[in-house]
Amino acid sequence: MSGPTVGAVAPGFVLPDQNRQQVSLSSVLSSGRAALVVFYPFAFSGICGGELSAVQASLSSFQNSSVQVLAVSCDPTFALHAWASSAGFTFPLLSDFWPHGAVASEYGVFNSDKGMALRGTFLVQPDGVVSFAEVNQPGEPRDQDGWRRALGAM
Repeated sequence: MSGPTVGAVAPGFVLPDQNRQQVSLSSVLSSGRAALVVFYPFAFSGICGGELSAVQASLSSFQNSSVQVLAVSCDPTFALHAWASSAGFTFPLLSDFWPHGAVASEYGVFNSDKGMALRGTFLVQPDGVVSFAEVNQPGEPRDQDGWRRALGAM
């Protein structure tokens, strides 16, 4: 993984969400909240849908007064809007579409051969330091219990 590791400062970013509103990592962190940055390959895909549906089903475990979920893919905002609407996602789905995969590249999770993000998860504390980092390859679902443990250690 060439992206930020535990103890490193996370790269900042500003990306549009599914409603084409700009969301910045710094605005989340400056509010005193941590950010759970969840990169995923594609909207409307099986494993990604299962993972994000599990986040939505237990949203208070992942997003509350201490932490904000920021889900990031290289899909365009229009696809993310359609997916969020159909799946009922209430957390931000951020589009790293253009420049294509720029933020995923900074986090070391961009697969340039396939034009998609890998399954990278980063917990960024309010001071900007990464306290949890994992990267799973395509077809490898993540264990969200690891996320819960990292959030519980905050």
